[in-house]
Amino acid sequence: MERLKRSIVPSSGRRPLPATLLSPYITSVPTADPLLIFDRAVLRHRRDRAARHWDQASFLKRELAERLVERLDDVKRSFDQALDLGCHGDEIATALGDRKTVDRLVRSDFGQAFAERAHGPVVVADEESLPFAAGSFDLVLSAMSLHWVNDLPGTLIQIARILRPDGLFLGAMLGGGTLWQLRQALAAAESEIEGGLSPRVSPFADLGEAAGLLQRAGFALPVADGETIEVEYDSALALMRDLGAMGEGNLISDRRKSMSRRTTLLRAAEIYGERFATPSGRVMASFEAVFLHGWAPHASQPKPLRPGSAQHRLADALGTAEISTGEKAGRD
Repeated sequence: MERLKRSIVPSSGRRPLPATLLSPYITSVPTADPLLIFDRAVLRHRRDRAARHWDQASFLKRELAERLVERLDDVKRSFDQALDLGCHGDEIATALGDRKTVDRLVRSDFGQAFAERAHGPVVVADEESLPFAAGSFDLVLSAMSLHWVNDLPGTLIQIARILRPDGLFLGAMLGGGTLWQLRQALAAAESEIEGGLSPRVSPFADLGEAAGLLQRAGFALPVADGETIEVEYDSALALMRDLGAMGEGNLISDRRKSMSRRTTLLRAAEIYGERFATPSGRVMASFEAVFLHGWAPHASQPKPLRPGSAQHRLADALGTAEISTGEKAGRD
């Protein structure tokens, strides 16, 4: 498979994390929630397994981290204390490189093995139950982690809580258009061979709802945009192996727990090749990246004008005639 070659920039040495950053009020939920979508116990296990050979599987995380940091370049200010939420192999720190935008970067990850790879202050933390005190950070960055949380609005509310006033949140997560080709091929193969369908590819957030989720969480000036990253593979089976190596396999709680039939997977690979082959004979896989941008409210931020407070008429600006309410436009 084609991978993007990136140089690794050494990070600074470890420093102890101040106890003042940690909140004593966050506790885990002791009982299972029947409405949970993703099996996060399996996610933690897969993250720890993926960390063993992460350098060979991290191309997508590196790409998302670099695109996220490029968006940070558009913000003309610096941040004293930042959090990398879901750090994996320190790709955001690597993408930041020698930039002076961030003075101190704290890492957190759901998996112990990834936390041990970090080259700076790090916390093993669940994105669904953030252990940080309110107003701890000026900046929260998160790449390729939030699409696995069961309660995304709740996690966004927690992120807003740990930001200081006028603090910035920048996130990149996989969106609903991710792996649509694989969904089609698996559904067709399973229907043909097994006579039914089971959840095989995890659902992802919809781009059209992302900005609304930020607004509901209390962020000011919310913005969401999307990009599609196309990756070529030798075959659909190579894609499936790569997803496993990244720890990005199916995590739906009610997924089939037994092993998939070999004949079903082979048939899915055939269908994938028939429908989505490139001129080179390889196959294409799509990853939709959803980028989130929101600010913790502050009095200095722009505010929308009150209705009726405009100083100039829109009709004058457009060079058209204004039609009053209730007056019908005439026809030529």
